[in-house]
Amino acid sequence: MRIIPAIDIIDGKCVRLSKGDYNTKKVYNKNPLEVAKTFEDHGITYLHLVDLDGAKSQHIVNHHVLESICNGTNLKVDFGGGLKSDEDLRIAFESGANQITGGSIAVKKSATFKEWLSKYGCEKIILGADCNNRKIATSGWLETSELDVVDFIKQYEQEGVSYVICTDITKDGMLQGTSNELYKEIMTETKVKLIASGGVSTIDDLIQLKEMGCEGAIIGKAFYEGRITLAQLRELC
Repeated sequence: MRIIPAIDIIDGKCVRLSKGDYNTKKVYNKNPLEVAKTFEDHGITYLHLVDLDGAKSQHIVNHHVLESICNGTNLKVDFGGGLKSDEDLRIAFESGANQITGGSIAVKKSATFKEWLSKYGCEKIILGADCNNRKIATSGWLETSELDVVDFIKQYEQEGVSYVICTDITKDGMLQGTSNELYKEIMTETKVKLIASGGVSTIDDLIQLKEMGCEGAIIGKAFYEGRITLAQLRELC
């Protein structure tokens, strides 16, 4: 299982939220590149970088942070947040993104998202399936649709999606454990490469996700709050 630390960006700074609520913002470091280098120095290979300003603004905003991390490290970065147009995607890939994650676009402009899959291939495009009580959320989690998360993933698996990041918003940033039953259901109902996100609080959570068969696991607040150490991540990697 791939261990994928997350860096969320607001105003160019490394922050974390609770349940996606922008009012709960906590700044952990004003220099995201410094954080990314620390991950790399401890054997981490992958990074999940989220442009929270972009998610709110409906277009890419913090691409300069993406570029600085890609130029300053060898991390393989998947980038998401506010990618709504072909121009946004061009900027993200030219800034060094290895993969991009599209969530809201897959709901609101499915034809565009399918075009991206066709143009760039399933190895480059990750489906973001962020849900609140099983319902797909969009626009930086500020809106909730009527789409069931498992049905949503099934639909896009038929379109060629291979990688899926599934975040249970009720768990995100709460340090109360992961949505294992939901992840088991997704892996039973589909054959996608599932990247679990939200709720990781201890190294045991990561071990459970690995034993379940998740392709990857994203870790955020548990690291920043000292619940999981870089030494533990290195060992698990």
